[in-house]
Amino acid sequence: MDLIKPDLGLLFWTGLVFCLLLFLLAKFAWKPILNAVNARGQKIQEALDLAEKTRAEMQLLQAENDKIIKEARAERDLIVKDAKETATKMIDDAKTKSKIEADKIVEGARTSILMEKNAAIAELKTQVAAISLSIAEKIVRQELSSDEKQKALANKLADDVNMN
Repeated sequence: MDLIKPDLGLLFWTGLVFCLLLFLLAKFAWKPILNAVNARGQKIQEALDLAEKTRAEMQLLQAENDKIIKEARAERDLIVKDAKETATKMIDDAKTKSKIEADKIVEGARTSILMEKNAAIAELKTQVAAISLSIAEKIVRQELSSDEKQKALANKLADDVNMN
């Protein structure tokens, strides 16, 4: 039972040591402990504030990044559109130029064919005239092979000249 009912002397010395320890702790240790706890709390609060500020900055940077990405995509789309338009224009220009060149070549060929045709016709006329003269010469030689036929032709030509 001694453990359940403490002795009055033990209670006195325990109370005195407790009060002395409480006084010493309050005088020397309590303020530094409170200062350390307050400083730690302040550092934690500063870290939380910094984390919140960093999070806000990250959101702002993310928004700016999204905006830059949108602008880059819009610029890319514009560049692709311009490139397609330029390519289409270049193709159309090439088609137009090739059509013009083809028309020039066809017109040159037509002109050349027409000139060659006219030259061939002229040469054909010359050859036909030469052949006609050759045939006429042969016919006239046969007709005028005898003296009687030559005299009859001369008289006929003289009559025709006199009539005119």
